[in-house]
Amino acid sequence: MSAVKHFLDLLDTATLRGILDLGDSFKKGAGGTPLTGKTLVMIFEKPSTRTRVSFQVGMQQLGGQVVVLGERDSQLGRGETVADTARVLSRYADAIMIRTNDPEKLRQLAEYADVPVINGLTDASHPCQLMADVMTFEDHRGPIAGRTVAWVGDGNNMATSWIHAAVRFGFSLRLACPSELAPDAGAVQWAKDQGGDVMLTGEAATAVEAADCVVTDTWVSMGDADAEARHALLEPYQVDEALMGRAAADAIFMHCLPAHRGDEVTDQVIEGEQSVVFDEAENRLHAQKGILAWCLG
Repeated sequence: MSAVKHFLDLLDTATLRGILDLGDSFKKGAGGTPLTGKTLVMIFEKPSTRTRVSFQVGMQQLGGQVVVLGERDSQLGRGETVADTARVLSRYADAIMIRTNDPEKLRQLAEYADVPVINGLTDASHPCQLMADVMTFEDHRGPIAGRTVAWVGDGNNMATSWIHAAVRFGFSLRLACPSELAPDAGAVQWAKDQGGDVMLTGEAATAVEAADCVVTDTWVSMGDADAEARHALLEPYQVDEALMGRAAADAIFMHCLPAHRGDEVTDQVIEGEQSVVFDEAENRLHAQKGILAWCLG
């Protein structure tokens, strides 16, 4: 019996290019409905628009069906262990996707499940979004290998997945973050150990200079209680037209959404010609179809 193929983090998965190729083939209308008769259980402990809809539509377009469990719909929130939940759901479904605060829940689910487990987001990383982001860059600008991406703002879970992606896909990453909100030190060290081209700076202009892509994210995420302090720290990192003007002339702007316009990005940038945020959102569907097909063989 072959090993279960989980999709937990980009640094754990060696076949990312093949997964993207699968997703691209589905995007072009090839591939048919290979998941007919398969069921995906989705566990949401955090609210979602793009993750919920893109996974559900993607699974259905591939011929499968979906069961959705919200925070109040399962016994996880009432004391049942992750291990017991994993073993029970493995008897009912062919794959499990979870969106949760706690990365340890994801790891335990994968440890005890007999079916593939997919990381739909944790506080530590968001690998599905990065697959869509790489697909989007390559749709607009060709191969991402050897190019330069600038991350501006909070060194959050998205920043961590960009660090992982820089190593796995071979591009340069510059991260501009306030020292109080620096990216995960373990991820940065992993990238250095792998020979990745990852640079940290406190200056947004330094990171963005001549970059091929500028990326940001919300300043206050679900669960952050220190909104006022975070705004004060991150105000110098707003992506406006002046900052985008320091990037390469054909640079693109990305944001995983939802965006807080007037905070991390101005209306002029997110609605401007360089913005690809809605292509990026669409590609969640296509990239995740590749992930689903890969996990389920």
